Amino acid sequence: MPNFSDRLKELRKSKKLKQTDMASLLEITTRHYQDCEYGKVTPNATMLVKLADYFNVSIDYLVGRSDDPNRY
Repeated sequence: MPNFSDRLKELRKSKKLKQTDMASLLEITTRHYQDCEYGKVTPNATMLVKLADYFNVSIDYLVGRSDDPNRY
């Protein structure tokens, strides 16, 4: 099952966004976003909620606990 960083990258690419776009959306530095996507940093709950809302997926899907993006 994919982990958070895999899912994050997959979702970002599905919307044809750059890492800088995501960093701007999350109001963090590009480097911090890259560290999240590379699995070096664990996002906090606020960031997880923001990402799940933006991509319209469940947090369980985002963190790799489910393969169903709509499982709420």
